[in-house]
Amino acid sequence: MPTFTALTTLVGKDAADRLGEAMENLYPEPTGVGVFEIEDGSGLWEVGAYFTEAPDETELALLQVAFGAKPFAVSELPEVDWVSKVKRELSPVQAGRFFVYGSHDADQVPADAEPLLIEAAMAFGTGHHGTTLGCLKALDRLANEGFVGANVADVGCGTAVLGMAAARIWANPVMASDIDQVAVDVAEANVKANDLVDRVLCVEAAGFDHPDLIAKAPFDLVFANILKAPLIMLAPDMGNYIAAAGHAILSGILNEQADEVVAAYQAAGFDVHTREEIGEWTTLTLTRG
Repeated sequence: MPTFTALTTLVGKDAADRLGEAMENLYPEPTGVGVFEIEDGSGLWEVGAYFTEAPDETELALLQVAFGAKPFAVSELPEVDWVSKVKRELSPVQAGRFFVYGSHDADQVPADAEPLLIEAAMAFGTGHHGTTLGCLKALDRLANEGFVGANVADVGCGTAVLGMAAARIWANPVMASDIDQVAVDVAEANVKANDLVDRVLCVEAAGFDHPDLIAKAPFDLVFANILKAPLIMLAPDMGNYIAAAGHAILSGILNEQADEVVAAYQAAGFDVHTREEIGEWTTLTLTRG
């Protein structure tokens, strides 16, 4: 089935939201409409829609004029089997003792590695992204230093690859949480695929806002591979829910954002243990004083 896109930009959130609402009433009907801020300081917003039939370009032109938008760019996307494409392009990743792979590469798992199976259809969080790779390497480094995580949480867990990695090397159950129930469902599927159902417990929560997480605190290690803004917002809670001498492994931080995150965590009582850049991303390992 063909897929068509229609994209435009305009100034201002209100106008963009109203244009997005108007596009939902087009014929043929779009299968989805998105409104996104372009985060370059320009004040521009992108509005786009997907269609299974070519959209009516006259209707799009009328919307463009009515909302003061740029002319729509209409494209037909090539039909791609994305899962097959990911299988071809995502090779296994080694991060210290950890080996992240898809089932199509099961025959490549080294005998001495800690295996982490993430299927191609759940590609983000496989270890190919610099943030996930950095967190796995930071975990491996802590373990090599003799640290043993007795009480671990993976906040904003996504695929739960980090929580599963901790559960592979330490005996105690790990808490994994995400604000998005879809992500929690993905995490639970991955946990099952890795035979870690009794070792990684998944819950839907924003930050530490769940009774099971609160009951388990204080933690001696918390992963948070999210983004700069929520990491900074979490800093006071990290100070409250991580035990003295415990660690936080943080990523989702662009290199130029790292100092700002460090400052927020220093204010919450943390010191920098290690700091590593992989490509454009920084991973921080912090220790609570």
